[in-house]
Amino acid sequence: MTRSTKSAAPLSEAELLAASPDDYMSPAQLAFFRQRLLDEEKALRGAAEETTHHLQDNAAEPDPNDRASAEEEHTLELRVRDRERKLLKKITQSLQRIDDGTYGWCEDTGEPIGIPRLLARPTASLCLEAQERHEQKRRQFGG
Repeated sequence: MTRSTKSAAPLSEAELLAASPDDYMSPAQLAFFRQRLLDEEKALRGAAEETTHHLQDNAAEPDPNDRASAEEEHTLELRVRDRERKLLKKITQSLQRIDDGTYGWCEDTGEPIGIPRLLARPTASLCLEAQERHEQKRRQFGG
């Protein structure tokens, strides 16, 4: 099942999963993941903008308990945004890997990361086995 990348409709997840191994990281598959990454980037940037407005709009609460609750909310929001900032960096790196032709290939082993893993985590840069080894080393050596 070969598609023309110019006029074909975008692939669905089912089509990605059903594709032949020979089609791995074809132009249509790369276009699918580029769009998924761009959509996620747009959503994260919108959430960051909302947080900025929310933090700017909130006036100081006169009641100490209300103020403490508001500060705790702000701390939680900022922690979430920090995680999202790190994810934005990974998205940028993933888009760069699409551009340089290394997206979908494990940085450690050079093996395919796999469509199911990329659907679950489009920013993955390691295959499952390499990721497990990496996490095991981190647990053993605390870093």
